[in-house]
Order: sequence, then structure tokens, then C-alpha cells
Amino acid sequence: MKSQRVLRAPGGLSFRLDVRALAVVVLLLLVALTGSVLLIGTGDFPIPAGDVLRTLVGGGKPGQEFIVTELRLPRVLVGLLVGASLGLGGALFQSVSRNPLGSPDVLGLNQGATAGALVVIVLFSGSATQVALGALAGGLVTGAAIHLLAWRQGVHGYRLVLVGIGVSAIMTAVNGFLLTKADMVDAARAVVWMTGSLNGRDWDQVRPLFALCAVLVPLVLGNARGLRMMEMGDDVSSALGVRVERVRLLLMVSAVLLTAGATAAAGPVGFVALTAPQLARRLSRSPGPSLVPSMVMGAALLIVADWASQRLFGADQLPVGVVTGVLGGAYLLWLLVTERRAGRI
Repeated sequence: MKSQRVLRAPGGLSFRLDVRALAVVVLLLLVALTGSVLLIGTGDFPIPAGDVLRTLVGGGKPGQEFIVTELRLPRVLVGLLVGASLGLGGALFQSVSRNPLGSPDVLGLNQGATAGALVVIVLFSGSATQVALGALAGGLVTGAAIHLLAWRQGVHGYRLVLVGIGVSAIMTAVNGFLLTKADMVDAARAVVWMTGSLNGRDWDQVRPLFALCAVLVPLVLGNARGLRMMEMGDDVSSALGVRVERVRLLLMVSAVLLTAGATAAAGPVGFVALTAPQLARRLSRSPGPSLVPSMVMGAALLIVADWASQRLFGADQLPVGVVTGVLGGAYLLWLLVTERRAGRI
């Protein structure tokens, strides 16, 4: 059975449908939605899945409606949006750099966003909104610095990764310095934020992140064809009519914004951007960047990780960033061993 089919539309138009990738996306959507319902029902006041669904469509009891719509639904929506943003951002970085290690975790974008948040927390004792804006600004500045330092008649994949590792080390040192200058209250607040968590997230985090995704996701998917061409090399893609540097810059800026926005909403949730694109590509067996599967995989990973942490350790006891960090770290070690055996590093 072929994994791809060509569909023809009236007027002579045709497009290629990857059946396996579509099946993977549908399956991951079901996992993400099922996990979301279970996560909404998990907590100090458990709610059966059937009651959660009835409440979501407006047929729940008043107490359940308050718990679901005001307390737990925003948290789940933030988890879905953060996971999708990190999955898509990681897929873009890995495709542009043509390197499975080219993710925000390795390139230092998370550390840069953390530095921006720590500046606001430690030096200005800012509010939650100001901390989010500081994280967004830190991510953007770090992304711009990495691009400028890696630029040399274009951005080469391994040079981008190496520069990112160096910037990551610098920003980690800056973050450590900021923590040593903080008082006990601000230091405790900073450490909690640096862990990466969905605890306490509400509609104030949902709306701006949803607006950011509503703008960037169609923009990225609209340039997916150019990104697929670029994976064959700059010369080949230029010969096929792709404006390589323009598309690369546009997609890198989009990836930085997605990563910084996700970090601003939930803190630096580790390794989702690294693992989601790789798992999505392995499941779909797609030769291209697998943008939509990566996005859905990121959402499913984060929701399942948060549900597992609550089921195993109780509500609000273990931040989701700890779970993704442990799982992602193990995956990174496996990826390094695999790449070394293949002779690519």
C-alpha cells in the first residue's frame, strides 16, 4: 500500500496526500484530546470524563462548570498551545539547520528567554505579565544574536548549532549570576518559573499565545513548500525558484517567536521542541519537515506528561517541565548515540 496518493481537483489542479502522515496526525489529535479531557477531570476534585464533556458543551452542574471552565480548561489550553508551539518551532529549527540537534533547548533560546524573565523578576520584581514580556524579549534578542553570529554568507546548519551551544553556555552563566543577586523571595519565585509549569495558568496566558499561533502557524505552513525544497540544498532550491535567504529568515523568526511565546506562557519546558519533531518524523516516515505532525505531537506530549505527573505525584506537586526534562534528556542521550553510530557526529 502506497503511503502517498495524488488527488485531482476540478480545473486540472492536483495535490499529493500522505496517507500515513494524515493517519499519524489524526491519531495524535485523538491522544491530545483524550488526554485533555482526562487532565481536566484530574485534581483534588476529580470529575468523570463524561461530566467533563457535558460541562464543556454547557450541560454541567454549576460547581463543575466553575472548576472546568475557569480553573482547569485554561491550563489545558495553555498546555496544548505551548506543546504545539514548541513542536512546530523545533521542527523549523531542525529543518533549517538540517540537524536533529537543532532545537531551542540546544541552541540557547530557552536560556535566553529565561534570562529575560530573570531580569524582570530579580531586578524589577515585575508582575506575571511583565515576566512574560521579559521572557519574550529575551528569546527574541537571543535568537537575533545567534543568527548574526552564525551568519557567514548564509546560515550553515552545524555553524548554527555550534554558535547556539556557545550562546546557551553564556546565557546559563548569566542566569546563575542573576540568581545569586536575588533575595530569597525573588530567587524562590525565579526557580519555580525556571522549572516550567502549567500550574496557575489562566485565560491571561491563553489569549496572547492563541493570537500568536493564529498568525504564525498559517504563515509557516504557507512556506512549507519552500522549506521542503531547502532540505535539498540552497543551490537546488534556488534553481527551483525558492528565495532561500528570505524564506529561511522568515521561518527562523517565526520559530523564535513560537518558542519565546511558549516560554513566556509556561516557562522553559524542556526537550519538547527536541523530541516532538523527531518522534513525528519517525512515526509518519515523511521525508519532509513534518510540520503538522510535529505540532500535534508536541501538544500530545505536553498534555500526556502533565496528566502523568498529576496522576503519579498529585495535583501541582511535580511541574511538567521536570517530566519532559527527564524524558527528553534520556531521548537526547539515545539520539547522540544513534548519530554517533551512524557517523554523523
